[in-house]
Amino acid sequence: MQKVQVEICCGTACYLLGASQMMDLEDALPEELKGRVEILPRTCLGLCERENIGQAPFVRFGNGEVMSDASREKVLEKIRQLAEENP
Repeated sequence: MQKVQVEICCGTACYLLGASQMMDLEDALPEELKGRVEILPRTCLGLCERENIGQAPFVRFGNGEVMSDASREKVLEKIRQLAEENP
């Protein structure tokens, strides 16, 4: 079983715009996903500098997909989807 990797950008803009609310994401996982997800806080993912990628906060998943304007709910939904794709 491969863990779903979730990198949360904790740069200043991301942190102030909502990443701070995602730092306890592991505690919010449903029981069936506990132990299957690796939450990785990152100092900065450097995504703010890229054009046409969206707005902070940013989250990058192990498959390389980037989520802009991330929220706890959106990230949890994506984790569920990725976990289903890789049982």
